[in-house]
Amino acid sequence: MKADNLKEKYRLMDSAQFFRTIRRMGLQIVENYPDLENLIIAGIRTRGVYLAKYLHEVVKEETGFDVSLGEIDISFYRDDLSLIDEVPVVRGTRLSDNIDDRSILVVDDVLFTGRTVRAALDAIFDFGRPREVKLAVLIDRGWRELPICADIVGKTITTTLSEVVKVKVKEVDGADEVWILERIDWNRNN
Repeated sequence: MKADNLKEKYRLMDSAQFFRTIRRMGLQIVENYPDLENLIIAGIRTRGVYLAKYLHEVVKEETGFDVSLGEIDISFYRDDLSLIDEVPVVRGTRLSDNIDDRSILVVDDVLFTGRTVRAALDAIFDFGRPREVKLAVLIDRGWRELPICADIVGKTITTTLSEVVKVKVKEVDGADEVWILERIDWNRNN
C-alpha cells in the first residue's frame, strides 16, 4: 500500500494519550506477570519493538526489575510476501539465549487480521518452546482472519476496511501518536 493513496482522517491518540495507554498496559504486565524473571517482552519489527521498549520502561519503573527484551523479525514467516509492494528488510530475531519454559509477551502496534501474529509465533517456535506466549497490542481494530486475540489491549476501535490505523513512534516517525487514515479510491476488491 503506497502512502500517496492515503489521507489523514483524524488523530486517534496524541502523545499524552499514547503514553497514558502505554502506562496502563505496563501496569497490566506487572499485575499479570508476578514472575518477571521468566518474562521476555518481545516486539514485532518495526514499531512493536519500540512499543516493547516503552512497556519495558514502565515495568522497570514500577518494579525496579530489568525484564528481558526481545525483537521478532517476521520477514521470512509472512504468508503475504507476494502482496507487499516493498522488498522486506531482514534484521533478524533477537530473543534471550534460552526461551524454553519462559513466558513471552509479544508486542505489536495494531492487531488486524492476525497474520502478523501468526508469523511471529512461527518465528518464536523456531527458537524453542516457551511456557506460554501472550499478546499485547496498542490498537485492536477488529477484522480478524485468524483465531487470534490479544491479552493486553491499549484501545479497541471499530474501523472500516477502507481505513488504516497508523501508529507512529518518535524513533521512526518523529512523533508518538496514532492516526486513522482513509484509502483514496478504495473498493472492496482491493
